[in-house]
Amino acid sequence: MSTVNIHDAKTRLSQLLARVEQGETITIARAGKPVADLVPHARTDVVFGGLAGRIGYDADHFDDLDSAVNELFGIR
Repeated sequence: MSTVNIHDAKTRLSQLLARVEQGETITIARAGKPVADLVPHARTDVVFGGLAGRIGYDADHFDDLDSAVNELFGIR
């Protein structure tokens, strides 16, 4: 882990982000005191349909929706 001051971080942001993409953590400091860390983004896998069958709804709740939306937009 390395530390850079704010001025260097602004000047070399692209280079610092390239290092972070490689897995490095970089601390940004103001007057020698740590202010923020640049860390790699945690990647998550998206599972489409992962909640299928777990979430239910009552279709009757949507019966009046079309007329309400039409009324909002002045459609008769």
